[in-house]
Amino acid sequence: MRGGFLKMERDKHGSEIHGGFVGNFFESLPEGFVANALALTTPRDVCRLSLVCSIFRSAAEWDAVWEKFLPPDYQKILAEAEDGGGSVRCGSKKEMYLRLCDHPVIIDGGNKSFSLDKKTGKKCYMLAARDLSIIWGNTPRYWRWISVPDSRFTEVAELISVCWLEVNGKVNTSVLSTNTKYASYLVYKSTSKAYGFDSQPAEVSTGIHGVETEKKTVFLDPEASHRSENNVGPGSRLGIFGRLIRLGSQTLTSGSARLNGPKMRPDGWLEIELGEYFNERGEEGELDMSMMEVKGGNWKGGIVIQGIEIRPKVC
Repeated sequence: MRGGFLKMERDKHGSEIHGGFVGNFFESLPEGFVANALALTTPRDVCRLSLVCSIFRSAAEWDAVWEKFLPPDYQKILAEAEDGGGSVRCGSKKEMYLRLCDHPVIIDGGNKSFSLDKKTGKKCYMLAARDLSIIWGNTPRYWRWISVPDSRFTEVAELISVCWLEVNGKVNTSVLSTNTKYASYLVYKSTSKAYGFDSQPAEVSTGIHGVETEKKTVFLDPEASHRSENNVGPGSRLGIFGRLIRLGSQTLTSGSARLNGPKMRPDGWLEIELGEYFNERGEEGELDMSMMEVKGGNWKGGIVIQGIEIRPKVC
């Protein structure tokens, strides 16, 4: 029968008995009951369960289901958008959810973007370069502010040349989703003149302001990360930060990453993890995210910083 599958059971004597058509059992349930049950799961589960039978497919379209996955304050956040949220007005809550996952909304006067993690519905933010504290960022000798077509924001920061590289971002923990493990990432790429990142690692950290935070070292240059992993000294270089970077006989492609090195993002930019933070109850607090290279003393330049992104770390 349509939408069902035969369930076999055994009685106390071990003989097989027909348990009925499970799918037909589901079809007999009120659609509102199924929708309420789906709303207690996750967005990923709803998509999977919608394949079970027609009653699940229909219930999975209910606004009541997807309203549960949208943040309680999403309308307030969208009101901060440059167009008042007009660009994300949708016919259904499911459309709204998917649009916020796939199309980040620019808020805070162009200084931040807001989106949702598709698997969990948790909040994601990116702080634009203009919203970061960049040492000497307003000194034309060291940095310049430019526009690039593949950036979310109208301006990005291009490093000309510095010997002291320090970038810091801050976000209030109250705007993040509660009971969520977050990770922060510096989002960047290079120009054809990138240099100075092949030998000296940078120091990164993420933690509550005023609380001692664990620091770790990373390489912004994927090739330097590869050499560090294999204990190989600097040698001939093939160029850094390309969309497809050949490391000896191996290749860094989208979704892969070297130990303490950057990962290629789907949008073509690189990202390096700065650290993790578990936002338990969402109390008022300031989360500091930083990257600095101040110990090497060598001059470096040729990277373009789009911003710092903080998003749920989904295993």
